[in-house]
Amino acid sequence: MIRMSKTIALIGTFDSKGKEFLFIKELIESLGFNTFTIHSGVFEPQFEPDVNNNEVIQAAGEDIQKIVDLKDRAYATAVLAKGMEILLPKLYKENKFDGVLSFGGTGGTSISTPGMRALPIGVPKIMVSTVASGNTQPYIGTSDIIMIPSIVDIAGLNTISMKIFTNAVFAICGMLKFEHKIELEHKPLIAATMFGLTTPCINYAKNYLEERGYEVLIFHATGIGGQAMENLIKNGFFEGVLDITTTEWADETVGGILTAGPHRLEAAAQYGVPQVVSLGALDMVNFGPKETVPEKFLSRKFYQHNPTVTLMRTTVDENKKIAENIAQKLNQAKDYTTLMIPLKGFSGLDAQGQPFYGPKEDETLIKILKEKIDSRKIEIIEENYHINDEKFAQLAAKKLLELIKKKKGEK
Repeated sequence: MIRMSKTIALIGTFDSKGKEFLFIKELIESLGFNTFTIHSGVFEPQFEPDVNNNEVIQAAGEDIQKIVDLKDRAYATAVLAKGMEILLPKLYKENKFDGVLSFGGTGGTSISTPGMRALPIGVPKIMVSTVASGNTQPYIGTSDIIMIPSIVDIAGLNTISMKIFTNAVFAICGMLKFEHKIELEHKPLIAATMFGLTTPCINYAKNYLEERGYEVLIFHATGIGGQAMENLIKNGFFEGVLDITTTEWADETVGGILTAGPHRLEAAAQYGVPQVVSLGALDMVNFGPKETVPEKFLSRKFYQHNPTVTLMRTTVDENKKIAENIAQKLNQAKDYTTLMIPLKGFSGLDAQGQPFYGPKEDETLIKILKEKIDSRKIEIIEENYHINDEKFAQLAAKKLLELIKKKKGEK
């Protein structure tokens, strides 16, 4: 049975765009939904909100009069964003709303999205923004926010804006109206990292683990994928981590575009989650189209993966640095960590006869890892297989299950 009394939190600057948000509010309510309005502007709103700006600012530990007196837009935006990040999940836990909708330019987007990111995955959240067609990573992060380009400025009711506003309202109302509770068998979760060039390995391992009662969530090692996985590990989602594809450390070390940042490979170690780590796709650094490759790299060995992705082979010197970085992260673990090394290649391109086949480069990476990793805490296993060999994948999956059982105290 569909319940039509769902409530949509509407966040916005009701001082400068009160007319526009009133149009949106009335449209939502005309469709049979309730609204819960949160004022995120600095000055007096044009209509009475359910949550005023002072409550948002107080959540950040600041005073509204100070914000008004300073007349510093950047400071005001930062305070409101912090307040929203603290207040919005609190209001959600109090059952004040079921989904959240916001509209804004760069300022409004920066204020609303921190709060949206703090909500659980699966809660409907839509941000209509003037910056939705650009780099949205700073706004979305590792969340499931849906961003819709506003096309025109948020301020002003016109032919274009009213159509965009209406579409966004229909979208979130549809999400709530047709919300479906998926009944799934609850299985223990395992995180796994994959790249296009390590797909066979992960598919073999996934099948092995699923046959033994686990559910495997696959994260693409594209920067944001690694960040999302690390975040979910910290939040206790996983029994174990099959981190086969650590290629994001090649991009972080060398300067590619798919870096997951300096904290990749930390969460499982710090939170004691059993993990099997390997060297998937560490033979490559990622760039965009060929013309975007930095000039300093133009003499290097490349492989055009597709029109928008250019891969660059890592060198001996780069592999030394990559190995040092990975070792430093793995050494944070106290137990339940194994490094599995495939001696016949790290990716689909790093095999005999393939463009990135490089025994010398790979040997350097392995040598430095073995020197730098604390073998008293971290088990190192070398296997005479390619990373995409079925046997290697199964051995890695089997080892992870052993570590999970070890942590549970099973024999």
